[in-house]
Amino acid sequence: MKLTIGKAIYFLLIGVTITACHPKVDVEACKQAMLKKDQEFSDYSVKYGMKKAFYVFAHDSAVILRENSYPIVGREAIKKRFLNANDSLFSLSWKPSFADVAQSGDLGYTYGIYQFTTPDTITKGTYVSIWKKGADEKWKYVFDSGNQGLGKD
Repeated sequence: MKLTIGKAIYFLLIGVTITACHPKVDVEACKQAMLKKDQEFSDYSVKYGMKKAFYVFAHDSAVILRENSYPIVGREAIKKRFLNANDSLFSLSWKPSFADVAQSGDLGYTYGIYQFTTPDTITKGTYVSIWKKGADEKWKYVFDSGNQGLGKD
């Protein structure tokens, strides 16, 4: 096959198009950014309260699953569900243990251990959050669920 200037330009454009459509994603950097965002979420919960944190860090289509409760679907539903909750008598914090991210770099998950602290009890459990990167390149959770079972201190 003889390579003409037209064919060379054609192959060059194909290569540029493929590269532009599938940019190389630094998956490790995405994992670290997501772990950092999850920790910021926890820190915000401790500083400003659980109900505000779960609203601020939620994606518009976020879903929260909790024991003995129907799914809470959507950021505004999350705000409404927690509106009358008094979160000044307890603290909810967590520590992410692991993260993984899709090769596309825009979807991933974290999991770890949470701690629910009241004036007289500390309860621990596990959680998982699924994160999505928006057009603004910021991570927001799209799914959050946890379960008790690690005991009380």
